[in-house]
Amino acid sequence: MYKILISLVALVLFSACVGSNANVDPSKKAFEQEDTILVFALRAEQLGEYRSASSMFETLYKKSSKKEYLYRSLENDLMSNQYEKVISRIDDELDDSFNDLELIRMKVLALINLSEFEKAKTLGLILVEKTQKIDDYILVSDIYVKLSKFNTAVKYLEGAYSKDYNEKILDKIAVILYVNLERKKDAIAHLETHAKIHGCSELICNRLLSIYSNENDIDALLRIYLKLYEIDQNEQVAQKIVQIYGYTKDYIKLISFLEESKTDDKLLLQMYMQVKNYKKAAPLSQKLYNETANISYLAQSAIYEYEGSDNKNDAKMHKRVIEKLKNVVLVEPKALYYNYLGYIMIDHSIDVKAGMVYIEKALEEQPDSAYYLDSKAWGYYKLGECKKAYKLMKKVVDMEGGNEKEVQDHYKIIKKCKRKK
Repeated sequence: MYKILISLVALVLFSACVGSNANVDPSKKAFEQEDTILVFALRAEQLGEYRSASSMFETLYKKSSKKEYLYRSLENDLMSNQYEKVISRIDDELDDSFNDLELIRMKVLALINLSEFEKAKTLGLILVEKTQKIDDYILVSDIYVKLSKFNTAVKYLEGAYSKDYNEKILDKIAVILYVNLERKKDAIAHLETHAKIHGCSELICNRLLSIYSNENDIDALLRIYLKLYEIDQNEQVAQKIVQIYGYTKDYIKLISFLEESKTDDKLLLQMYMQVKNYKKAAPLSQKLYNETANISYLAQSAIYEYEGSDNKNDAKMHKRVIEKLKNVVLVEPKALYYNYLGYIMIDHSIDVKAGMVYIEKALEEQPDSAYYLDSKAWGYYKLGECKKAYKLMKKVVDMEGGNEKEVQDHYKIIKKCKRKK
């Protein structure tokens, strides 16, 4: 139904008498049906019906003499690949003065698409001379590239770049140098020099990244990603930086970046554990627990607080850690947490019998764990039951993990206790 309406509107308009007024005010309505036809034309564009849109914009131009409609009609002709039609229509409009630069630009585009590069170049040079616009310089350089005159394209662009150091032109220069002329070092030098003098914008940084990625230059990649992150604290850029630090195993710099950027607290926690920085791991675990309510973070907060404490006999610290772990095992009754809770209560003689109950719960889940059996033996020792402790420790030292320093220390102490008894 919509296509029928468009056809009817176009038919009525073309069959109507067409008036033209060169002095018409473009901001004012030129004829009664102008707004209606414009709505149909814009809708046709949205639907990709470029030929219908072109036809209606052409009608609007003929009835109103508004050049904006002519340009829009020709744009739709370009979109529908009617390049010869575009050239013909423009030739009818243009005079020898070449004053309508927009029409010249469209004709250049049409000629390029028809592979008539010499003609396109001639018009393109006229266009650049008149406009001095960056996009027109790039358009002409594209023509030289099509003609395989890469050095000429670069010289042309370098002349334009020297006027105002436009980064779009520099990017084009770098691509031609790197891809077409294989002057890779020159391409990099151009980009790096611009970055040092004028700053590494998103466009320049991304071009350097694509080159360094292709060259597999990890150090340069990291340097540019860090510059890019300074411009825009983008999460994807941060992840790239993290990946590179991880690849190079530079954990100290990775931790520093994560602390400053605050992009990935979970990974930062892992890195703290990698370097055994329990003092920083404890508050970060608590922060993650407060944010996520994930009970495992509360458990880690308790364990890291204990491990990072300068004074392992601090009673206030014991109270905080035990309270956290008691809350943890109510929600997540894991052997690891039971053992840690029980061992602290036993080792510091806080409540040895209660600690033994927690150790038994850990052993219910993992009865052959050397670490948990060691905790139980240490509990017997604290209760003065040295024979039971020694019997159990003799078993533990022959198990996997029995050669750990803490296990061996317990074994020596329990062995002496057994002899005294």
